[in-house]
Amino acid sequence: MSRIGRMPIAVPAGVTVDIAENNHVTVKGPKGTLERTLPAEMEIKLEGSEVVVTRPNDLKKMKSLHGLTRTLIHNMVVGVTDGYTKELEVNGVGYRASKSGKVLTLNLGYSHPVEMEDPEGLESKVDGNKIIVSGIDKEKVGQYAAEIRDKRRPEPYKGKGIKYADEVIRRKVGKTGKK
Repeated sequence: MSRIGRMPIAVPAGVTVDIAENNHVTVKGPKGTLERTLPAEMEIKLEGSEVVVTRPNDLKKMKSLHGLTRTLIHNMVVGVTDGYTKELEVNGVGYRASKSGKVLTLNLGYSHPVEMEDPEGLESKVDGNKIIVSGIDKEKVGQYAAEIRDKRRPEPYKGKGIKYADEVIRRKVGKTGKK
């Protein structure tokens, strides 16, 4: 049995979970509403203040979908109650990030500033050399943070670029002069 898939999802007060046909799950909470169509093979039931996911049989595909379905619903519940944040750091001489309205402007050593507009439902804040991306959909927050990081990935020699706050850059030793 899937250890993660077996665990029930506690639905906190103020959150409603609706399960429509073909497993279209809608989660409403204080921060907003999320909806997603999950694999139709899984059986999703609301039992009191808990959501339980069960699988029809023990095929390999069903086993993998079991844990995935449970985690996706759990992420939706956490998203509408607490929300998600990802923190990025801008490192490097002259590398800057600034915010005006919904547009994030990055100066990353290119000949032009890179401008990115916040996607629907996401918000980014700039605090010194940190960029904080927040929203209720874990997938979208992670995707937008990854897109920002891709504008200038950290390099291993000086550590310049945009990195996640919890990311460790493996440093390399530079060139050595010949004598």
